[in-house]
Amino acid sequence: MIQDLKATARAAAFAARKAAHAKATATVPSATAHLLAAIGPAEGRIIAGYMAMRTELSPLPAMAALHGAGARICVPIIKANGQPLAFQEWTPTTAMIPGAFGASVPAEGDWLTPDTLIVPLVAFDARLNRLGYGGGFYDRTLEQLRAAAPTRAIGFAFAAQMLPDVPQEPTDQPLDVLITENGPLAAEPARA
Repeated sequence: MIQDLKATARAAAFAARKAAHAKATATVPSATAHLLAAIGPAEGRIIAGYMAMRTELSPLPAMAALHGAGARICVPIIKANGQPLAFQEWTPTTAMIPGAFGASVPAEGDWLTPDTLIVPLVAFDARLNRLGYGGGFYDRTLEQLRAAAPTRAIGFAFAAQMLPDVPQEPTDQPLDVLITENGPLAAEPARA
């Protein structure tokens, strides 16, 4: 069953991410530089980041740089299970409060619709398939946003989180690009 395959993949990826996170001080600056290059010009854009939890690679340095370059930055808010994410504006000085699942969220701020999302993940593969935590929040959100307007999804992870294959369901949304401390990963074609 696909859920069993995903659970096994998540377990392996969590262990790899934990080990990579322990060495993160040396890798975050290069990952941040690669992420900023992938995003490109920031002025006038609305870009969603995220507040890193546990051992996720943190996009905060990139979010602050993008804000300083003229982008409006927002972070995801879980409104309810089974629903797409909403996005609330964030700045480097925004007061944060505890949110769902342990992620910090803005105490207040405008609701925004991003054109680009920096996406956290548990694992990825060479075809840029993403494995999340299993709630489907980003898949529903990307489906909704992409139906309304062009929307880029940029995965942000440690290179150690790569798996040979990430089990996929029809509702899983692919990434447009994936950034690690080693640089951008171009999608390989699907296997026959």
